[in-house]
Amino acid sequence: MDGATTRSRNRRGQGELLRREIIDAAVRMLNELGDDEALSLRAVAREVGIAATSVYIHFADRDELVFAALEQSTADLLRNLDQAEDNAGDNPVRRLRARLLFLGSWTRDYAGLYKVLHESTLNRRMELVFKEELSVRAIAAVQACMDAGLAPADDAAAVALDLRSAVHGAVSIRINEPEASLPPLEEQVDRFLRKLVGVSVEHMF
Repeated sequence: MDGATTRSRNRRGQGELLRREIIDAAVRMLNELGDDEALSLRAVAREVGIAATSVYIHFADRDELVFAALEQSTADLLRNLDQAEDNAGDNPVRRLRARLLFLGSWTRDYAGLYKVLHESTLNRRMELVFKEELSVRAIAAVQACMDAGLAPADDAAAVALDLRSAVHGAVSIRINEPEASLPPLEEQVDRFLRKLVGVSVEHMF
């Protein structure tokens, strides 16, 4: 079993279940490692309790597995971001703010995944197409503020890019420079919303 923990064989038709278990294990390990190149298929197999050869039935190589793990975690993140927006009510500024604050809390819990998703060399080896949806949703959130007259009319895509760049920069510093003296992320997010999107404080809370 290649050092793997003994486990019962999946019944016929449960191959997809095993694939999901492999992806779930990879997500956990990537978050712990913070480095996709430090992940090995053999280690993932041990985590799941299967032979290393069983991983290759579902994934041709490490990059393919990491891609699947990041795709799944991004889909989960998108659902949670949507929920955070919905919990904020109908005001588009509050919805946008809730979205950004949730992203900040997510990166605290999943700093390793964040590094692999945005800072790893995988971004140069593969096109992480699923990341585009994060950009699409961000543009829509900014556009909603403009359409409601709560932010100055502008190029929503350009404003959203500036906003995302600012938030990612703030988050990245916290992950990569944990000893840095920084204000609460919430304060920075509110400042970004005022200065980059042009919303007023009265619409944030």
